[in-house]
Amino acid sequence: MVKKILGLTYVLIGIVLVILLLYYFRISFLEFLGVARNILSRFFILYALMVAVLIFLDNDDPHRTLSWLLVLIFLPYIGVVFYILIGKNVIPRRAAKKKNESDQLVEGKMAQNQSDALQYLSTITLEPDKILSQHSRVVQLMLKNSNSLFSLNNQVDILTNGIQTFTRIFRAMNEARETIHMEYFIIKEDTIGNKVKEILIRKAKEGIKVRVIYDDVGSFRLSRKFKTDLKKAGVEIFPFFPVIFPVITRELNYRNHRKILVVDGMVGFVGGLNIGDEYIGKNPTLGFWRDTHLRIRGEAVHTLQRIFVSDWKFVSKADISLVTPYKKMPYMGQTMVQIAASGPDSDWQNIHQGFFSLIATAKEKIWVETPYLVLDESLKMALKTAALSGLDVRIIIPNKPDHFFVYWASRDTIEGLLEAGVRIYTYERGFIHSKILLVDGIAASVGTANMDIRSFGTNYEVNAFLYGKEITRRLEEDFMVDLKDSKEVDYEEHLKRGIKQKTLEAFGRLLSPLQ
Repeated sequence: MVKKILGLTYVLIGIVLVILLLYYFRISFLEFLGVARNILSRFFILYALMVAVLIFLDNDDPHRTLSWLLVLIFLPYIGVVFYILIGKNVIPRRAAKKKNESDQLVEGKMAQNQSDALQYLSTITLEPDKILSQHSRVVQLMLKNSNSLFSLNNQVDILTNGIQTFTRIFRAMNEARETIHMEYFIIKEDTIGNKVKEILIRKAKEGIKVRVIYDDVGSFRLSRKFKTDLKKAGVEIFPFFPVIFPVITRELNYRNHRKILVVDGMVGFVGGLNIGDEYIGKNPTLGFWRDTHLRIRGEAVHTLQRIFVSDWKFVSKADISLVTPYKKMPYMGQTMVQIAASGPDSDWQNIHQGFFSLIATAKEKIWVETPYLVLDESLKMALKTAALSGLDVRIIIPNKPDHFFVYWASRDTIEGLLEAGVRIYTYERGFIHSKILLVDGIAASVGTANMDIRSFGTNYEVNAFLYGKEITRRLEEDFMVDLKDSKEVDYEEHLKRGIKQKTLEAFGRLLSPLQ
């Protein structure tokens, strides 16, 4: 009932706004000053009532609600349009229904693959192993909130920059024998992008099934020729939530931030790197691009494949689950992995809950790398509580912005954390885009989700949750290298920052809930 009332309210706002604009353009400026005054005053009364209805019916974060209220007050006409388009984290019903149907269809056909893991999961709490006993609840959480298969048989390689990552990606694509499944937020038409295009075209001509999903906003500069050349060669390529200007739709706000590559159903890649030259350090402003990507061989690749197949069903309407290989994996290694996907259509904020659970169960240390640190109150409190309890909590963030708005919102976030004893470092060698969470030397998360509000509730994301001393040790070694290339933020010095910086941070804090 509440959703119906809310939907009707949106319609009424739109109708009133259109009528007002038509009336404004119909009369002359002088007439507007005289005659329209009374109409405008009545409109604002109606407008205020509508805003009140939206606020009271909206079951949202109060900070976000108040931020939007300020926008609506100071930008009355534009504010209404922005709120309707990007203010509500509600996917259009038809799109959400189709996405959920795609997910359920594919997950249902993979249900048999989970039986062994489920059986083992029931014994985890009985295991004497420190890793499993401490994080069994996290494993169960990720299984229940996102159907994330707990896999035991995996080999995971950690890639720490663009050169390493693209070398491995190109090799895997060149060795493909059956399928190449690629899903990326950003694909750029530059040296790296054209190299990817060349391989995809060549492999498609060899008879390999090549399927590509790109985000229509993240890859908005991708030319029609680039896509046409791929299609002519036999590559199937589709945008995720296409946005056609000037017809603005709500899909503009819900972006596919995932970076997935699965080759032959046997090897998978996931992490922070998009496809473009700047990710190998060719952006002179940002310099060296530090990121973390994973190459996975083993059972966890099945889950990456499942996510791609589900998204493919959504964008192309084609069900390829029956023709997609879910092969029985030979022995690959002993790294325990769960792949978790989340998005605005998820029943739960899956990755957000995973982060919170890992932080809440930490006993010794919590180390984080993120390019954007825009936390909600739950994660702020969890990190502060951990630091005040004597845990070693360290966070590395960039020292330069690639997005100014989020940069200043991140800078505002750190004051309260510093006060609680969280140690904050800024990366000085170049730009750090790595998205990792390390806990107690035995658990970690690596993927596409930033430590920010948008990643937790608005974007489509995918993260690998890793359990084991060896894999976490390697990630910790990389973290320590990054620490040497970083500068610690001194709390007392931070308090002395100038009025200009504080003002920018204040705007960042005010507007951050609008993401």
